[in-house]
Amino acid sequence: MREKIALVTGAAGGIGEAVVRTLAERGASVAAMDKDAERLIEVTGKLAAAGLRVRAFPADVTTSAGAERLVADVEDTLGPLDHLVNGAGVLRLAKARELTDADWAATFAVNTTGVFYMSRAAVGRMVTRRSGAVVTIASNAAGTARVDMSAYAASKAAATMFTKCLGLEVAQYGIRCNVVAPGSTETPMLTSMWQDDHGRRATLEGSPDAYRVGIPLGKLARPSDVAEAVAFLLSDQAAHITLHDLTVDGGATLGV
Repeated sequence: MREKIALVTGAAGGIGEAVVRTLAERGASVAAMDKDAERLIEVTGKLAAAGLRVRAFPADVTTSAGAERLVADVEDTLGPLDHLVNGAGVLRLAKARELTDADWAATFAVNTTGVFYMSRAAVGRMVTRRSGAVVTIASNAAGTARVDMSAYAASKAAATMFTKCLGLEVAQYGIRCNVVAPGSTETPMLTSMWQDDHGRRATLEGSPDAYRVGIPLGKLARPSDVAEAVAFLLSDQAAHITLHDLTVDGGATLGV
């Protein structure tokens, strides 16, 4: 049986790196993509040295031509693409009325338009083969309002609904499209939000001033926790699951 070919964007760190490792450990050949070429090559080098089938593809998801070129390069190098994981993401924090044009544009360019470009490029090829699976890594903020996170939340909500609409349209071709919505996860993106040592405690216990209830399980997610959810939704064990939004947040949004 042919090994699965997976493309993971945002693969140079955090959740994306964990997804690459998890899929490769389960036998996939993984194309790891990120704009940060130096960090990407470092990450993929370590994984390859451990015997995993991982290859670096430095690229930018924010251009249509770049996305098409990336998917073509992956298929020319590794073979027909079975899985796409939209993991690239950026965060710009500010009050909604204080966001700059650049903050808004950069957030949507990666978190939403990048998902559109990559999904269109990959699924266009999957349709001709009548098989494939897509997982978009969104956020629990896509469905729960957060102070200072309007651009991020809005971009993830848009990416979530795009992925579900895409999944509805391509289900007839046997292609499944799902969403994983992490909450607070032990990554540089999360720690960049903390001003001091109180940040971790406030994340775990909640912050009434910010209308956050904390995390009922009393711990942050590990990137591997999110990666396991992604791997499940890509797997044959999830063969009858599509248009689903799987929240991985320790109960922080109270199951909503």
